[in-house]
Amino acid sequence: MMSSTTLVAAGVMSLMLASGAMAQPPRASLEARNEAVIRRHHDAINTGDVAAAAAFYADEVRNNGNLVNRARLFAIMQDNSRTFPDWKMTIDRLIARGDEVVVLMTVTGTHKAVSQRPVNGGVYLGVAPTGKSFSVLHTHWFTLKDGLIVEHRATRDDLGMSRQLGLLPPAPPRPPN
Repeated sequence: MMSSTTLVAAGVMSLMLASGAMAQPPRASLEARNEAVIRRHHDAINTGDVAAAAAFYADEVRNNGNLVNRARLFAIMQDNSRTFPDWKMTIDRLIARGDEVVVLMTVTGTHKAVSQRPVNGGVYLGVAPTGKSFSVLHTHWFTLKDGLIVEHRATRDDLGMSRQLGLLPPAPPRPPN
């Protein structure tokens, strides 16, 4: 004969199973998995393995508001990797909350080839390589579902990057206080 405590525990477990509560991963576990996906994605980019980086995206992704497929993202990443072969994204801060991961990073690289695609806002499309390097901040906001990136938004310092590459005049000196 079961005790009343055992019956109550069995009833609670039955309700949890029926409601799907036990099937849901704990929030901390989901966030840790999503953080790991984004870190591996950045590791792939930093080693120049754009095929591996593209594999972290769903078949269709909302990228900066536009619906694109993984093949297009792969082509964009290939062009960026060719134009800036030493492109590196160093994660400075990373926050994971539920399905979203936000990354503040320092991005560096050297302009070594002519961009064939309108990446980085299209600023470098057809521009002869300057051979100059840059270091700027980016913020990237990712939404993941089932371990894949389904949405990506980025805020980049394209003005600072263009100035450092010599494509725009330097910023005027700051006036004294």
